[in-house]
Amino acid sequence: METIAEILLPNEGVQQILRMVAPGTPLREGLDNVLRAKTGALIVVGENPAINAIIDGGFRLDTEFTPASLYELAKMDGAIILSSDAKRILYVNTMLMPDQSIYSSETGIRHRTADRVARSTGLLTISISQRRNIITLYKGTIKYYLRDIGLILSKANQAIQTLDRYRIVFNETLEKLLALEFENIVLLADVTTALQRFEMLMRVANEINNYILELGTEGRLVKLQLEELVADTTQEGYLLIKDYMVSGDDRSLDTVLAGMAALSSEELLDLANFSKILGYGGGVSSLDQPVMSRGHRILSKIPRLPLPVIDNVVAIFGTFQDIFSASIEELDDVEGIGEVRAKSIKEGLQRIKQQLQADHHHV
Repeated sequence: METIAEILLPNEGVQQILRMVAPGTPLREGLDNVLRAKTGALIVVGENPAINAIIDGGFRLDTEFTPASLYELAKMDGAIILSSDAKRILYVNTMLMPDQSIYSSETGIRHRTADRVARSTGLLTISISQRRNIITLYKGTIKYYLRDIGLILSKANQAIQTLDRYRIVFNETLEKLLALEFENIVLLADVTTALQRFEMLMRVANEINNYILELGTEGRLVKLQLEELVADTTQEGYLLIKDYMVSGDDRSLDTVLAGMAALSSEELLDLANFSKILGYGGGVSSLDQPVMSRGHRILSKIPRLPLPVIDNVVAIFGTFQDIFSASIEELDDVEGIGEVRAKSIKEGLQRIKQQLQADHHHV
């Protein structure tokens, strides 16, 4: 028997809905007005043949939506049907008669009806509880409670602190990997560990982004904090993948990112899964094999070196070790690199290596 998917955080399919009902939007203002009045309401957002087939009674209004009008109309019995953009009120005081054989785990009449309507029509259906004083969103098989702004802000701030810790760990892992790359002693386990840290960081960042959507106009500060924390980190992770993924089999940055995102919480803990996604063997033994960086990430640390030029260098030399040992004349031959830029690359790589050695000696 199918059970409704109750989720703590919205997936991509619900993000558009959260934008529609976020604080600061007219619809959210109307919902909050109804909630405070304790009148309860059943609201459907959108019109299609499926919803038209189960409407019984009421009357068509087709007037402009305002928070005040939603509040007043919710005092009547029956459901309210809005346009898909929630800018017009189409029907009021109508009964919805969904198929009673559609499974629903809800107990209250209003919530059970909302659940069945959402499943049968695919439209966003909102139930405002008169007694429990909560707003519940239904769409398809997804159920989501709109939470108090203070609670969401608290969770978002906790997630920001977690993200900051993950970012520190990820940067430390990358710094260790950088030292290994200069020594040419990188193992696949070192790379997959860094990718695991990156994926964990990105999941927390996505969680915070969902909080921001739900906070609406109240989430500006959280958004600024998120952007500051992930600004350079995301690029580092992408270049790490470009450095080590196996070519061929239609593998790309996007497919690797999608593969990592699809891992379950348990699969995330197994480094062999990251090895497989990169195109290496999936066994634990594969983690002990030596691998070589292409050099994207290290070259990106040299000031004023555009990514297209970095791609040209990698395409010509193939590995970071070959780039590092190349002469100025050999670098100068690469398209987009003149003598000045060739010297800048040589000096930049030497400077990075010396800094790593100094940091290691200091430690």
